[in-house]
Amino acid sequence: MRQLITILVLILVAVLIDMPRELTLGPRTFYRPTIDLTASGIPFRRDLDFHLGLDLQGGTHLVYQADFSQVSSADKDSAIKATRENIERRVNFLGVSESLVQTSQVGSDYRLIVELPGIKDVGQAVSTIGQTAFLEFRESPATASGQEVNFVPTNLTGKDLKIAQVQFGGGSSSLDQQPSVSIEFTPEGTKKFAEITKRNINKPLAIFLDNRLVTAPTVQQEITAGQAIISGSFTVEAAKALAIQLNAGALPVPIKIVEQKNIGATLGTESVIKSLLAGIVGLVIIWFFMLANYGLKGLLANLALAIYVLLSLATFKLVPVTLTLAGIAGFILSIGMAVDANILIFERMKEEIRWGRPVRAALELGFHRAWNSIRDSNISSLITAGILFWFGSGSVRGFALTLSLGILVSLFTSITVTRSLLRLTYGRAK
Repeated sequence: MRQLITILVLILVAVLIDMPRELTLGPRTFYRPTIDLTASGIPFRRDLDFHLGLDLQGGTHLVYQADFSQVSSADKDSAIKATRENIERRVNFLGVSESLVQTSQVGSDYRLIVELPGIKDVGQAVSTIGQTAFLEFRESPATASGQEVNFVPTNLTGKDLKIAQVQFGGGSSSLDQQPSVSIEFTPEGTKKFAEITKRNINKPLAIFLDNRLVTAPTVQQEITAGQAIISGSFTVEAAKALAIQLNAGALPVPIKIVEQKNIGATLGTESVIKSLLAGIVGLVIIWFFMLANYGLKGLLANLALAIYVLLSLATFKLVPVTLTLAGIAGFILSIGMAVDANILIFERMKEEIRWGRPVRAALELGFHRAWNSIRDSNISSLITAGILFWFGSGSVRGFALTLSLGILVSLFTSITVTRSLLRLTYGRAK
């Protein structure tokens, strides 16, 4: 009974998560809540909407070319890798889900391909990512008057910056809750920053992005820990913009854009409809197959399969999983795999009954003796999906993720849900 109550609670929660943002039933309209635990100190917030990839909702496609004229041949591979990682971090500040940043080599040219689902304004993407973003710190000579032209470059650049982020309460007063920007350097950058701050106490230290002054905070003291706070009369928006600029400028090599275009979602919408239709047709065929072969047990397995679909969709929203066509294919494949365990169990039950076991005993033995086969087959599938996720990228990882989540949920519904329903049905059987 306790398991049945748990299953009912899970179904209710899954239905609540899976429902549309607004649902009108007669004169009343129901609104799906948003899960937000940040107020309690837990960094978890979900709007419970499906996140669609570039192929389904459209977006922006950008191609950049890296300038390695100042980089030695031996350092090119590490430099392009660092550039890709920094662009990925910059894209994350855009709040884009399932973005794709990958490298491509054409002859002696190194290129970076950036795909941003949901970003329809190419200009916005280009301006945020930056065409030739190059961050450097400049100091003022002893004879400087403080004007921009007097700042001279140092050996501290964007490659020495680890991260910049917005924080509150960074002012001189403990009651000062104005937003500020904290910066953290790499170990090598920490050494450089300590030397620079030591000789520039009470002087401005300018930060330039693409030869444009971003900010010039005054150094209050020598900083040896590799962490500093840029404070001032920032608004929240200004502090976020500065953090984005600093993170965006941490590129080891300059890059320039060579291709930009919008990708529409018309094909994606048609593909989603066809994929969902294929999934529904497959689900109906599976239902008829289970009913025809196993009767009442097949009906209960179909009910467990419907619960599986509800729980899987709710899991996709909670993770959250960004759905691409490949991801939808992985989910549809997992639906077919979800009934494999039930088929193994039911066939084992048939054998036990043929050997003269009572129905209730055959039920328990069927689950017990089929478990090893179910466990091993699903573990092998999870290992394969894990390899695809680890070594793949983009849509391949989406396929592996939805398949893995589907397998895990199917284990719960095939073993726990189906067994509970069978126990409830055959509990009084002799």
